Amino acid sequence: MNIHEYQAKAILKDFGVAVSRGVAVLSAADAETAAKELGGPIWVVKSQIHAGGRGKGKFKEPEAGDKGGVRLAKSIDEAKTFVAEMLGRTLVTIQTGAAGKQVNRIYIEDGSAIAKEFYLSLLVDRATSRVAFVVSTEGGVEIEEVAHTAPEKIVTFSVDPATGIMPHHGRAVAKALALTGDQAKQAEKLTAQLYQAFVATDMSMLEINPLILSQDGQIRCLDAKVSFDTNALYRHPEILALRDLTEEDEKEIEASKYDLSYVALEGTIGCMVNGAGLAMATMDIIKLYGAEPANFLDVGGGATKEKVTAAFKIITADPNVKGILVNIFGGIMKCDVIAEGVIAAVKEVGLKVPLVVRLEGTNVELGKAIINNSGLDVIPADDLDDAAQKIVAAVGKKG
Repeated sequence: MNIHEYQAKAILKDFGVAVSRGVAVLSAADAETAAKELGGPIWVVKSQIHAGGRGKGKFKEPEAGDKGGVRLAKSIDEAKTFVAEMLGRTLVTIQTGAAGKQVNRIYIEDGSAIAKEFYLSLLVDRATSRVAFVVSTEGGVEIEEVAHTAPEKIVTFSVDPATGIMPHHGRAVAKALALTGDQAKQAEKLTAQLYQAFVATDMSMLEINPLILSQDGQIRCLDAKVSFDTNALYRHPEILALRDLTEEDEKEIEASKYDLSYVALEGTIGCMVNGAGLAMATMDIIKLYGAEPANFLDVGGGATKEKVTAAFKIITADPNVKGILVNIFGGIMKCDVIAEGVIAAVKEVGLKVPLVVRLEGTNVELGKAIINNSGLDVIPADDLDDAAQKIVAAVGKKG
């Protein structure tokens, strides 16, 4: 689960992390009050969306101006103008795709006199099963770009969970950022604070870009991008309460209600599969035969008829879907349960696109019989390769 910058900074502040003062506003009418509360003389007006690249982004609407999604205001009136221009508009960044995201919240923050910008992030390193630090002197730049053009400027290390964060980790961060004296001590303290916040709240990613050194010698987090492990949210109701459903795909929200693993994509072939590995293989073979998957959808090993029905409805709710491939290998999940769920969903929502069903495993013959006797216009497939070819061909003919 992702949260907004101002929410992330509030969490970090609870762990003692130095962040700039700021006020979140939900309407243009609140902008003046927020700006007066902060005092100025410089305010940073930031669009709040779940995507990076806001400063370089462009709004679709000409009324929003062409100054991007992060703007520097030199007066209260200018701050009010920027809020009015950006709020409710659609911001397109390198991470949102062409559709962009509507700006429903603005964060007005104290301006900072910046001497240097750095990059610092924490993430889960699955190769070592540890929390890893990624540190660079190249702040304010996409880390992928730094990795491509100057990989030697990126320093990484991981923390052994048996010991937790230690003083030498903080010294490693300070050294990577070429900080000495009091600034090095600040970096060491910050390293411990960020690690504690990461572990205590079950974060999966914490990115500070930029981390700044102000002209008065203070280390401060100027931005914060945070994601949490969804599987651990039951332990953190206060964090779950920060979820902004307007930032999420409606189909993904619906899928979460049924404990379905669903991710919307931009292709035309909807996929219903059991098992993440099989789902990835299904997506790959669809691409191999020249088409694009419209989603990743894993119904899981113990799905019920109701969950399968819900999954089918979610797929058909996507207007981009021109064909559907159901690919089930029955182990714990029985093929007849899938068949009954598909039939129930089709009878309820109708079938307006080609449907290919490949079943194998537990109760496969019963599942096939249920499909064959349903009277539905379903294309059977013998194996995954056969299924992929048939759905790609069917979509091609329909198009």
